[in-house]
Amino acid sequence: MLTLLTFGEKTSRPPLLIVHGLFGSGRNWSVIARRLADSRQVIAVDMRNHGDSFWSDRHGYPDMAEDLAQVIRTLDAPADVIGHSMGGKAAMTLALQEPDLLHRLLVADIAPVTYGHTQAQFIEAMRSVDLGTVEKRSDASEQLARTVEDKTLQAFFTQSLDVKERRWKLNLDALDAEMPKVLGFPEMSGNFDKPTLFLSGSDSDYVLPEHRSTIRDLFPKARFAKVTGAGHWLHAEKPREFEASARAFFDS
Repeated sequence: MLTLLTFGEKTSRPPLLIVHGLFGSGRNWSVIARRLADSRQVIAVDMRNHGDSFWSDRHGYPDMAEDLAQVIRTLDAPADVIGHSMGGKAAMTLALQEPDLLHRLLVADIAPVTYGHTQAQFIEAMRSVDLGTVEKRSDASEQLARTVEDKTLQAFFTQSLDVKERRWKLNLDALDAEMPKVLGFPEMSGNFDKPTLFLSGSDSDYVLPEHRSTIRDLFPKARFAKVTGAGHWLHAEKPREFEASARAFFDS
């Protein structure tokens, strides 16, 4: 079972499940989760091989989808789901495998396609940090800066650092080995015929016009929207705008 962060109380509305992306954790979503918990219960998960959840050699989307299914089954209701990046692919896989478990789906800045880039360079950057010399997160950030120029990414990665134990709360070996699965998307049959919003950053190139036919084949009720001035980490860059878009979609 995945580790959960729970916000708010159960109401007559479906619970909202938030699924983070690669190298993230449920904690990354705490601010948005608390704000959305004003009218329903919100659950942010740590995915396998991330945060405080269990480690596994397997990190494919069918495996992650089943992890999410186990969580939703404990909630005794279909859930609304937000999934970002890797979490969006896991949520899409769940929606296609077990559509009855979902009420509505918001996919944040990802498409059900295989991407040609890699994230392995960030795994190597984290591996290169000499954890024995780290007394505070800024020490790790300084070392990451040698290969990761973006200060936002440095701060993001160090959120998954257990400074006291001097260890990454990421199963870097498994994520490295399974990276082709993370970048890909499984062959899926059928479709998810419920409201689905593909919300992207206007400055991101993860969801392109040429992806729309594939998206609509799998998600025939798909709608598309953009958060102006945001990139791939749209929820962190423009949290209020992201929140407003999520509310409008789930309340409609």
